[in-house]
Amino acid sequence: MRPRVIINCAVSLDGKLALGTWRQTRLSSEEDMARVHRLRNSVDAIMVGIGTVLSDDPKLTVKEKYVENPRNPTRVVVDSRLRIPRDAQVLNGAAPTIVATTEEAEGTVPNAEVIRCGRGKVDLSLLLELLRERGIRSVMVEGGSRLIGSLLRQGLFDELKVYVAPVVIGDGAPTLAGFPAAKSHEETVKLILTNVERLGEGVLMEFVPAGKV
Repeated sequence: MRPRVIINCAVSLDGKLALGTWRQTRLSSEEDMARVHRLRNSVDAIMVGIGTVLSDDPKLTVKEKYVENPRNPTRVVVDSRLRIPRDAQVLNGAAPTIVATTEEAEGTVPNAEVIRCGRGKVDLSLLLELLRERGIRSVMVEGGSRLIGSLLRQGLFDELKVYVAPVVIGDGAPTLAGFPAAKSHEETVKLILTNVERLGEGVLMEFVPAGKV
């Protein structure tokens, strides 16, 4: 059994998560930022890939600006080669932190529990099971492209929430799903749209995997 997995992201109108430099740019409206922090506050864990930590150095905490008396969920970093900088903000001790890596990776990480699961790359299915064993029943995934793509391709998610901003970034920037393009319709990840609403100047769309409803 695994936790409930909610993938949440903001993209440009042409489906890009970040700039061509792979640096994050703010795409969410203020209204969407408030929604994101409320969602963070409601889950047991927030998960990102190592690329997000290396490029953006996020804290992955809940801001009091958006949530009164916030509770900071466990932070989970998927890092197959244990490349996380030891001064990364997710290691600041502000919330429990887990770094998921592979059996081959050596070393320790300050202010974090290291979970080794999988060889060559982190076994996401096993990782989710191990998180559930630790009492984590819901996980919010915030990026990046490769982690989201892997979860989508493997069907390891229950909801996908996408905020679409009214900007166009262009070719060469990371997309919502970082996996090789499908060569047939059968290879595509199929979704069911459950909700659409305007949020600030953008649009929030919510999906579940096809077959879930």
